[in-house]
Amino acid sequence: MNRERIYQVLVAPHISEKATVVAEKNSQYVFRVAPDATKPEIKKAVEALFEVKVDSVRTVNIKGKTKRTARGMGKRNDTRKAYVRLAAGQDIDFADAE
Repeated sequence: MNRERIYQVLVAPHISEKATVVAEKNSQYVFRVAPDATKPEIKKAVEALFEVKVDSVRTVNIKGKTKRTARGMGKRNDTRKAYVRLAAGQDIDFADAE
């Protein structure tokens, strides 16, 4: 997998209270991913970018909220998240990532 596709698949780490609890408890990390990214692509991208061993990948599609605006009803963009479980003893340090 080339570097361009890695950065297209993994959009950003998802930082939230729930993501922090899951990371500490189960060695799972949450990433926002591209809508067309597949589980094998996500696994390869995380392994290549962070040099870790991935056990499993779970994805979830989140529908954008409908919000009222001054010009009527609007809708936020749909997003996709991936929960990546690492092998035992593996860890991701976002400060060391390129």
